[in-house]
Amino acid sequence: MQRTSFANFKCPVARALDSVGDWWSIMILRDAFQGLTRFDEFQKSLGVAPNILTRRLAHLVEAGLLQKRLYSDRPARHEYVLTETGQDFFPVLMALFSWGRRHVPEEDLAFLLGNADSGKERRTQLVDVETGEELTPRNTCLLPGPAAEESDRERIARARAWYLGIDA
Repeated sequence: MQRTSFANFKCPVARALDSVGDWWSIMILRDAFQGLTRFDEFQKSLGVAPNILTRRLAHLVEAGLLQKRLYSDRPARHEYVLTETGQDFFPVLMALFSWGRRHVPEEDLAFLLGNADSGKERRTQLVDVETGEELTPRNTCLLPGPAAEESDRERIARARAWYLGIDA
């Protein structure tokens, strides 16, 4: 089945999804943040079919989230390490983790987020860098970007009016 490409969409969410790919890619990135680098490590951790893992790793390399590096000449073996772009995926992964932490039954949780120094559990919150204010659907809106067309501006106005409870 051919996957739809969002590469030409002007929406940051769509473009990000195009870069990441699918749930296997997110799981590979999760494992990369846990120190896994080799094909067999990813396969063992995920239980994913080799052909799917090969495609997902290639996509993540092409998208610039992972770098493929030779670690053995005979036979030729490669490892996959996070690039700077891949490292920038960390907040997205933490947001998914935190959402799961809140909505998965407590008895089903095998992992929690912890402070590396103290070992105490961490709770996450998305905040504005400048003000420290928590971002919520009620205090956050879309603004037109440099590539916004009139239809985008109308969509933004409708969304803002909906949140504010007024007619647009």
